[in-house]
Amino acid sequence: QVQLVESGGGLVQPGGSLRLSCAASGFSLDAYAIGWFRQAPGKEREAVSCVARSSDGNTYYADSVKGRFTISRDNAKNTVYLQMNSLKPEDTAVYYCRILVTMIGRWTGCPRPRPGSWGQGTQVTVSS
Repeated sequence: QVQLVESGGGLVQPGGSLRLSCAASGFSLDAYAIGWFRQAPGKEREAVSCVARSSDGNTYYADSVKGRFTISRDNAKNTVYLQMNSLKPEDTAVYYCRILVTMIGRWTGCPRPRPGSWGQGTQVTVSS
């Protein structure tokens, strides 16, 4: 069964850090582009950061997280991570990961998710 499971969220003070994990089961994650998305209360879901399959070097970061968030892969653990530093209250949201459609060439944005459903996500709350 193909599945992605998000974890690593929590409550953190402004300026703090969290590392989110997106663990895959039922398939080898390194062959696919993966994206992190988030949805805050009352707002639309948005792409936060995306990484191409391992053979391709593309990454994407939303302007709001550039310089603070880093996406990475650990193919041995079949996991994609989102390291989040210098967190702000506006980063508060439920974070989701998804497999993305394949997009060849240099990315100008995050590819859209492949057809499928959203998981439960992991809650990130930044508050003092």
